[in-house]
Amino acid sequence: MNLESVWQQYSDSLKAFLHANLSDAADVDDVLQEILLKTYQNISQLKDAAKVKPWLFQIANNSIIDFYRQQGKSKALRQDQLWYSQDESNIHQQLSQCMSPFIHALPDEEAYMLMSIELEGVSQKDYAKQHGMNYSTLKSRVQKARLEVLKLFQSCCQFTIDSQGRLVEYQRKETTCKDC
Repeated sequence: MNLESVWQQYSDSLKAFLHANLSDAADVDDVLQEILLKTYQNISQLKDAAKVKPWLFQIANNSIIDFYRQQGKSKALRQDQLWYSQDESNIHQQLSQCMSPFIHALPDEEAYMLMSIELEGVSQKDYAKQHGMNYSTLKSRVQKARLEVLKLFQSCCQFTIDSQGRLVEYQRKETTCKDC
């Protein structure tokens, strides 16, 4: 793994990520240069080539935070808010369009439960009360149903997760995914 091939493969994605988080094109170019420098200085420490993209985007995220700190805007930004509000929320919005067909692929009772809780916003405690269930039993059923939906998603899409367990990107498996 060398810097030139890594940069050639990911620089456009990094630049798009920076444009989504920085309003000035000159700032984007400056921060992109900082990311290139940090990548050059630290690429030898990366052990797993499969993790290069999440690693680069973590550098980008940290560089954006550093940029805002230098600009005196750090009070308005926290690292977890920046990452989620910009990049992950876009991914979640895209995947949420697929959620309903996967939930409906579950048995009716589980599908209704997840639709109520996940898509309609009914709290688990309220749902348990409304349906005369023990709250801990419901939590267990919700967890099991979520795992089933995850399996369906994974049969359709390949996910990239960063070191904090956050979704970085997904790619649809063309041959197996027809619902979204």
